[in-house]
Amino acid sequence: MSEEKTRVDFNAPRALVERADRAADLLDISRTQLLIDALQDELAELTDDDEFRARLKQAYYDGRADYQTIEDLLGTEAAMRLKLLRDSIDRAPPEPVLDDELPSDDEFYEGNVETWSDSDEPNA
Repeated sequence: MSEEKTRVDFNAPRALVERADRAADLLDISRTQLLIDALQDELAELTDDDEFRARLKQAYYDGRADYQTIEDLLGTEAAMRLKLLRDSIDRAPPEPVLDDELPSDDEFYEGNVETWSDSDEPNA
């Protein structure tokens, strides 16, 4: 099963392209394969870099990166953790809020409020 491919066209310094061609020849692969391998290696290195991961997380929290971007770069597990964390941060209100006053002890315990005293302790 082959992946869908996208044609990419870019300009690069001639000396760099010549070096890439020589390396590809030595490895007996195409220039395209060399560039794909190099791009995959660079992305893997980036996603292992703490600074890049922090920037990516901040972009997700700020809404500059979507869930799919996070999943593509960091994997499903990390993306789900970030989503759950962001959802918990965005939850409104963050803490339960009572609409009314707290009930009195009599109302809460229906008039039967237990008390504790030293004499309630069992004998040793």
